[in-house]
Parts: sequence; C-alpha cells; structure tokens
Amino acid sequence: MLKRMYVRIFGIVQGVGFRRYIQINAIRLGIKGYAKNLPDGSVEVVAEGYDESLNKLLDIIRKGPPLSKVENIEYKLEEYKGEFSSFDTY
Repeated sequence: MLKRMYVRIFGIVQGVGFRRYIQINAIRLGIKGYAKNLPDGSVEVVAEGYDESLNKLLDIIRKGPPLSKVENIEYKLEEYKGEFSSFDTY
C-alpha cells in the first residue's frame, strides 16, 4: 500500500552527506520525495512509496552515513498524495 512518511532527523546530520545518502537510497527503493536541511540543524525528509520501502528507508535513516550521528528521529505516516516525480535534495 502506498503511503507518505514525514521524518525529522536530529544530531550531526548537516554537512556530512546525509541528504545525498538518503537520496541515493530512496531512489534505489523507488521512493519519491525530498530531503532538506532545516535552520535548526535538523534534516526533514518527506517520502512517498510502498510501506515496505518506507520501512527500509527509515532503517537507513536511523543508521545514517558514516560521518553522521543520528541522535533522534521523529516520524509519522500519512495518506499518500502522489505529488512527487523524483527524490530531490534542498
């Protein structure tokens, strides 16, 4: 079933390749959406795809790339909207 997932990632997640890491993995999983740095130092991810793929992406987010340190995440699942055609970074 298609879903939309909103995630905020806190820790050492900016300037360490985090958004690109998420983008590469999201594309591999067939997920569309975006990853964006926020002014408070966190990263926001909005992702749309199948439940199983979103769960895999969430596991990847929890781990993070080698130079990152994920201290906390907040996430929620929402109704699929189908508004993305790719996975971008901002």
